[in-house]
Amino acid sequence: MPEHPNRRTIEHSNAFGREMWIVVDGYNVIRQWPELAMLDRTDLQSGREALLRELRSYRRNKGHRITVVFDGREQGGFSEATEHVGGVAVRYSRQGETADAVIARLVREGGSGILVVSSDREVSVATRRQGAACVSSLEFIEKVEASRLASMKGGEEEDRPVKVGKGTSRRLTKAERQLRRRVRSL
Repeated sequence: MPEHPNRRTIEHSNAFGREMWIVVDGYNVIRQWPELAMLDRTDLQSGREALLRELRSYRRNKGHRITVVFDGREQGGFSEATEHVGGVAVRYSRQGETADAVIARLVREGGSGILVVSSDREVSVATRRQGAACVSSLEFIEKVEASRLASMKGGEEEDRPVKVGKGTSRRLTKAERQLRRRVRSL
């Protein structure tokens, strides 16, 4: 069955396998990242620019499609604004609309192929309700920093050892296994 012409393909093939579409809750990530949070407290624009530098570098290393969403620029315009910075799509919500609403709309449009990055509980619940995956800002920050270190060393990222506890083992649900696969491919 042919794909609807207005429907965007979420995962594209690239030289590394499958490309993931990552939608980032911009201010949520900035305020969870200590170095960026310091910049954000002194100048909002500096925090955004620092996040975009990190995301551009991460995109170069990983090849994923990345969209970062911020609450409206200068109190928001009458329409949603989109720009591209070094291969990263940047969206600003329109006046009277939150970044959370833009993220929810992107998830509805993109479906289960999207991975949302946010520690906002409401965003996480809404994302999972639509069948898409969501990871916390802190988990994503760890992946970005590990990718940066690996690129500086010129090697592969190292997975941190997982602590194995005692007790009854429990098989993860299908959704949990899918989320783990997506997070590993970050």
